[in-house]
Amino acid sequence: MEQENVTRLMHEGKTIVLVGTAHVSRHSADLVERVIDEEQPNTICVELCRSRYEAIKQKDAWEATDIFKIIRRKQTALLLSQLLMASVQKKLADKFGIRPGDEMLRAVLKAEKIGSDLVLADRDIRTTLTRTWRKIGFISKIRLFFETVMSLVFDRDISEQDIEKMKNKDMLEIALASFGQKLPGAKITLIDERDRYLARSIAAAPGPKVVAVVGAGHVPGILKNLDKDIDIAPLNEIPPKSPWGRAIAWGLSALVIAIIVTGFIQGGAARSLDMLKWWFFVNGTLVGLGALAVLAHPATIAASIAAAPLTSLNPMMAAGWVAGITEASLRKPQVRDVISLRDDISTIKGFWHNKITRVLLVVVFVNVGSSLGTFIAIPLMMKYLWL
Repeated sequence: MEQENVTRLMHEGKTIVLVGTAHVSRHSADLVERVIDEEQPNTICVELCRSRYEAIKQKDAWEATDIFKIIRRKQTALLLSQLLMASVQKKLADKFGIRPGDEMLRAVLKAEKIGSDLVLADRDIRTTLTRTWRKIGFISKIRLFFETVMSLVFDRDISEQDIEKMKNKDMLEIALASFGQKLPGAKITLIDERDRYLARSIAAAPGPKVVAVVGAGHVPGILKNLDKDIDIAPLNEIPPKSPWGRAIAWGLSALVIAIIVTGFIQGGAARSLDMLKWWFFVNGTLVGLGALAVLAHPATIAASIAAAPLTSLNPMMAAGWVAGITEASLRKPQVRDVISLRDDISTIKGFWHNKITRVLLVVVFVNVGSSLGTFIAIPLMMKYLWL
């Protein structure tokens, strides 16, 4: 058997064969099939959670899913992950004639063919992304967003040899260390926690012989944690949201209400009405302009204008959310739009044609307009306190 990128060890009386792969590599996919054919394991573990497993197994049905249903079912984190994978990996996949994650799909199909038990060894991707977002600080969120955008906009010409070198453990550990220095909070949840989760899943897999197919970057962490007694319950917990953002939002709402009440005490209903006129006019105008700037549906523009003055006073809602749901209901984007997004954003026509891009633009521009409306309207309302 080819030994490179394959680690064989004994653990509590069972044989475990770790196959480290690059997620876009023809050689990795071929290696997975070859190892499984030679080992004939009782159990095959794959670096997939239930959501990602269903996505690759039911590709056509998943791509036809209405995004509104995805939002309603709280599967937006999975949608985001597909967007990132499609955007970053599609060029490599097309270049080398292989689908991203094909090695995982081949392992799943092999398990079905030879009758091995299949273990979905990874933590749910929605939990991973939520924990990442909740645990990193504001500056790290900005940096993570910036680096994600850069990865989508700028492509580096990567050869197949470069992909195979990614499976070299020393190089990969150096790369992960560098990533950890930039975004240590993200590295903990995206990599370190999943190393422990994968190790626990693999160690608990049934049968005397187990083949585990994982990204090569996880192999060192799995080996480090395999003999440890790991409690996965804390790894599945969702940290509470930071109270500061909500406190500021509620504080602004309280300030606006206090200004209106003070105006009523000082000048009666007429003064309060003048303040409310400014609040509605500024919020509605800027939100409407934001939606109009991205050529939102007329009904979306109307809904945004109507919702903005109220949602700006309620931190539990957002004008962009109302606009996005309205636009998605009218345009009915589908996940196939996400898959094609990487190609669509390369041209102006595709950028405007893609329904996902349109909905995202509507949400962003309407929320920006709503935020600007709040900060512009407050001083305009406050001037009535000195009349």
